Amino acid sequence: MSSWSEGYFSSVGYTYGYYENLQPQRIIIPFLAAGLIPPKIINACELGFGQGISFNIHSAAGNADWYGTDFNPNHAAFAQQLADSFSSGALISDQAFHEFCQREDLPEFDFIALHGIWSWISDENRAVIVEFIRRKLKIGGVLHISYNTLPGWSAKAPVRHLLSVYQQATAVEGQSHEANVKNTLELSEKTLALSHGLVKESPALADKIQELKNTNINYLAHEYLNKDWQPMYFSEMQEWLEPAKVSFACSSNFLDDFNPVLFSTEQAEFISGLGNRTLMQTAKDFILNKQFRADLWVKGRVTAPHSVLRDAWSELNVMFITARKDFDFAISRRIRTNLNEEMTNPILDLLEDGEVHNVGELYNAIGHDGLFEILSILYSCGHLVLVQDKKDIERAQPRCEKLNRYIMNQAREREDIHYLASPLTGGAIQVNRVEQLFLLAHLQGMESHDWGKFVWKFLQQQGQRLIADGKTLESEEDNLRQLEKLADTFIQNRLPLLKRLLFVA
Repeated sequence: MSSWSEGYFSSVGYTYGYYENLQPQRIIIPFLAAGLIPPKIINACELGFGQGISFNIHSAAGNADWYGTDFNPNHAAFAQQLADSFSSGALISDQAFHEFCQREDLPEFDFIALHGIWSWISDENRAVIVEFIRRKLKIGGVLHISYNTLPGWSAKAPVRHLLSVYQQATAVEGQSHEANVKNTLELSEKTLALSHGLVKESPALADKIQELKNTNINYLAHEYLNKDWQPMYFSEMQEWLEPAKVSFACSSNFLDDFNPVLFSTEQAEFISGLGNRTLMQTAKDFILNKQFRADLWVKGRVTAPHSVLRDAWSELNVMFITARKDFDFAISRRIRTNLNEEMTNPILDLLEDGEVHNVGELYNAIGHDGLFEILSILYSCGHLVLVQDKKDIERAQPRCEKLNRYIMNQAREREDIHYLASPLTGGAIQVNRVEQLFLLAHLQGMESHDWGKFVWKFLQQQGQRLIADGKTLESEEDNLRQLEKLADTFIQNRLPLLKRLLFVA
């Protein structure tokens, strides 16, 4: 393990994931639903951006100026390549937190984001980050922080400790990372197999080892094999952040604060009766046995009057992206419930055309404040997107076209980036490798009947085959036939949506 990594697993790169809650625009609806007015995000910062997929998509598609660091130089170099593809102008660094946070060329930030890293760094680095937030987060600015939580991790923490200890002690330098991780898993599995009393009391431990054997090795390495790892209770997180002068605002996803999908009536009444915000969040985590939180904190928590909130809602523009025939009134987190059809159907009647709608105009047509809760639910379930201002869309469009073309060109040889940037929303949508190659063929002006051959050329070069109905298709004829079916489905179902989200002119 490299000395600069400070105990963080750096021998293999992190996954190429996209994390939508790191998009500044995603704070708007949770804030309004919590009675808060979201700030305008001009300068944004991500600490520990991994491969930089989210960082660059938000830099290309949004209107904020981005700054960030990840001390793994491989991550930073890949992120810089993505940034260079659309001349982003974002500041990308491979500095450690104590170096980056002391830079004198950084502005004050309206939004600072940390996805997961809080749980896997040392107390010294946590202190550096808290001081950075204190100095650099503007008054009214928002902190997004996600982390492993207690009590949800209590039962499985021994597995993580066992894996980390064995990895630190037995990893052989010069041996492949896969071999080292496999050896760590085998030793841990053997240890638990002989720990009869422990496993009898905590049978989930053995199940967790079996689950990890089928987990992406990069994810497993970064989530389980770091030297430092500290899940926290909500109250502990609050104590850590107190010097930074931030207050808990809300969860980053509205559904994580929406009681009907979380609690029974008895549980909800008990929590609301506690009154104190810290006690309420603590009881919530115990009742739900939460393992992970993704929260928004604000420097200066000021509840807005109802009229001001209604005006803020009325300025938003939205688009419904689910076909009405595919819409499901059921919503769930821990509990499954249904939207009120009598209240929801009139809203869907207005939205189902798939056009951009102003919320103020929707309110005038619907005539009641229940609209805002239903829009919050639709947004959190992925049926609805927020649409950026016209000038922001126009500014983002050429950048997104360049970044997306770069990613699609990469898809000719790699299959690990599954997201493209939307100038309409400021975020991303999942587009798998085959769909990216279909889209690339379309943008290159190919007739749709040739798309399958275009994709097959790259799959064949890499010795890859499609799978249909659980079976690998071996012959070229079968693969081409399947690709033609996939192309037809893409043209009918996906391409129209991608056009509406401005991936295609």
